[in-house]
Amino acid sequence: MRQTASPSAPAPFVFHQGTAPLLISIPHGGVYVPPLLAERFGPEAREVPDTDWHLERLYAFAKDMGASILAATHSRYVIDLNRPPDGASLYPGQNVTGLCPIDGFDETPIYPRGDVPGADEVAARRDAIWVPYHAQLRTELERIRTAHGVAVLWDAHSIRSVLPRFFEGKLPDLNLGTADGASCDPALAQELLRIAQSAPGYTAVLNGRFKGGHITRHYGDPARNIHAVQLEMTQCSYMQEALPFAYLPERAAQVQPHLRRLLEAVLAFADGAKA
Repeated sequence: MRQTASPSAPAPFVFHQGTAPLLISIPHGGVYVPPLLAERFGPEAREVPDTDWHLERLYAFAKDMGASILAATHSRYVIDLNRPPDGASLYPGQNVTGLCPIDGFDETPIYPRGDVPGADEVAARRDAIWVPYHAQLRTELERIRTAHGVAVLWDAHSIRSVLPRFFEGKLPDLNLGTADGASCDPALAQELLRIAQSAPGYTAVLNGRFKGGHITRHYGDPARNIHAVQLEMTQCSYMQEALPFAYLPERAAQVQPHLRRLLEAVLAFADGAKA
């Protein structure tokens, strides 16, 4: 199983504080599952296949750009940090996974014996993992905004390019989400879309199937000069989408310059938007 081989659980997140008005959040990159919980999982779930694999590595260059980076350590199967704390659906009427998921993206049960988490267990996971992650996220955004007069939150995600449960056909490679324009300045959104659409060999869309999850919607507050953007990337752009979910350095190196241009546009916008 892909988890930290440690007798004790890791902290809920790993954090690097930068110097620029940019925070990159990686809420679905964690792979740790507590051993007693993993015993309740089915064999497929123990491989945590729905992880946003390798994003810390893919975005490592952003440290040199001055970005702060906040990355989860626990698997989204333990608790999903990009869901509201009350578990409300982000896309009412559509097939979605919950705060403490009970099935995977392919609808395979995570708990094949039926011992799904009850309300008390969900609350305990929320207090232990969700609350600290969001407290750090909120604190860092406010620190950045105080220091620079503006803060931009980049919520980094990746997903398999073909997932019939969530969308038809193949997903565009670069899916920008701004909560239908509510989470960031529209000029920034349009500039990011222009850059993404001009990336040769990649497809892009703004506010398509993925408009931004709880993090983008909750923290984006343009009126306070806090702007939030989600990027949901196809995993085939930089890695293997099936076991062993390997990082593909040559393929990643092709998309990283486009990611850098997107983040450079964010920083240019922030420089012009300082209060």
